[in-house]
Amino acid sequence: ASAAIRRYVELGNALNATALNAIGTRYLCLLNDTELEAIDPQSLRWVSLDPSACSQETKNILYQKAKKAFSDQHRLPAYYELILPYLEGAPAVDLKALSKDNVNMNVSTFVALRRDSLMLLTPREVQGLLGLNLPELAQWQNRAPVRDWILLQKQSELDQLHIGLTGGTQEGYINLVTPKFPAPSSAPVGAVAMALHLLPALLLSFLVVSSLS
Repeated sequence: ASAAIRRYVELGNALNATALNAIGTRYLCLLNDTELEAIDPQSLRWVSLDPSACSQETKNILYQKAKKAFSDQHRLPAYYELILPYLEGAPAVDLKALSKDNVNMNVSTFVALRRDSLMLLTPREVQGLLGLNLPELAQWQNRAPVRDWILLQKQSELDQLHIGLTGGTQEGYINLVTPKFPAPSSAPVGAVAMALHLLPALLLSFLVVSSLS
């Protein structure tokens, strides 16, 4: 299938809606970066694809294509449903903007977002994304990636969500760094300094005694 797609493109054929429908979700992940970049964004308006099983790079490229395809509907309620299949490739800045649109994202969609994007979201932005589904987030608080996200947040901000999330950073928390190696001696500093000061004289006395003997 990969060879057939490559040959199709090499012959100068476009990856338009007809071609994408033929490729379908089954073979979508076989497209390489060059083939993905050759897709006309407007083609995505007429196909139904699911890139969730593809590589993160494929998801990232397809998201940008879909964003262009549906840009004229960005302010309409239908935009979220149109862009939803491609959200796993969305950067943090786009998710932050989406959090203001009352989209009521499912938690299953939320935990599948790009990890680097998810980690940059604030508790308030997560609340904006999940909306009515926010209470379900508590069921994920001991599992990745929600657990890792919680560790990056202030506990006071998590408390404002009122869903029982715990594990955030406490206000005024200080990380105490212990020495990697123990001190070379438990003797008082003054005693150590005195010993170092007398060491040359002691060595000289030892050499004199040795020579006389």
